[in-house]
Amino acid sequence: MWKTIARRFLILIPQLFVLSLIVFIIAQIMPGDALRGRLGPDTTFEQYMALREAAGLNDPWYVQYARWMGDILLRGDFGTSLGISPGRPVTEVIGERMPNTVRLSLMTSLFLYMIAVPLGILAARKKGRILDKTIMVYTFVALSLPSVVFGLFNILNFALNRQWFPSRGSIDVLAFGAGGMVAFMSRIEHLLLPALTGAMLGTVTVIYFLRSEIIDFEASDFVTTAKSKGVPNNKIYTRHILRNALLPIAGHFGIVIAGVFVGSFFIETVFSFSGMGELFITSIMRRDFPVANTLIMFYAIMGVVSVLIADIAITIIDPRIRIK
Repeated sequence: MWKTIARRFLILIPQLFVLSLIVFIIAQIMPGDALRGRLGPDTTFEQYMALREAAGLNDPWYVQYARWMGDILLRGDFGTSLGISPGRPVTEVIGERMPNTVRLSLMTSLFLYMIAVPLGILAARKKGRILDKTIMVYTFVALSLPSVVFGLFNILNFALNRQWFPSRGSIDVLAFGAGGMVAFMSRIEHLLLPALTGAMLGTVTVIYFLRSEIIDFEASDFVTTAKSKGVPNNKIYTRHILRNALLPIAGHFGIVIAGVFVGSFFIETVFSFSGMGELFITSIMRRDFPVANTLIMFYAIMGVVSVLIADIAITIIDPRIRIK
């Protein structure tokens, strides 16, 4: 297994190289640059070109790419922000937003499994009945409903009308200044609505997968054998059907978290939640490509590593499975 892990990471190197090249070329093709947002009404064209020259934006794209990759590989320097926080290192700009995204992703994943696992089990146990059909209708709606629309609906219904949750932000300004438990509770309060929104939209895959696994195991030979031996139905269900059906769900926990992490773009934007997703959207709009390129590379690495972690988790949970 260790050879497989090492091989996966070695394969990751050329993949990231190709991805970084594609991302950099696309950024070069896009019109405009981050410096335009820093121009004043009295800025002349010569001053603007001087800013581009100082930032190295007038160099050919391959020179800029070589300089960018060289700084990353040799010094660990991902560049400086050009539009969002001009002059600040990209790692500092992203590092400020990362804790919020991590908290949001973990809470969303927690809510996702708290909702999806019981619904998947109920749908399988009540197959073909009203409860199963109701859960399937819910999954159809969640699958087709855009996250932006659902987020705005929750803000209007639960934040503005009923005032159960804050409508925007990641922490109250006064609570941030107070610190301690006050700040902690304020962060939790601001997390609840966006996390529930993301979780309800992300339950579809887990519900479908768990439901189909349980139904397949109910018709398997070892379950039929257990029934013929007089094993109680509850024991068959908990020790044989449910235990085996939950193995793939537990093994793909890393992939689910990575999906929630990446899928936070629109949730964070709708709720004005200061995380990496909102930062990525802002960096694209402001043409801050050092920040955008670094975020894309980060999400790419996270996606590959999460798949590898899921494979390893499955082999640990079920020794009969071996990754190759």
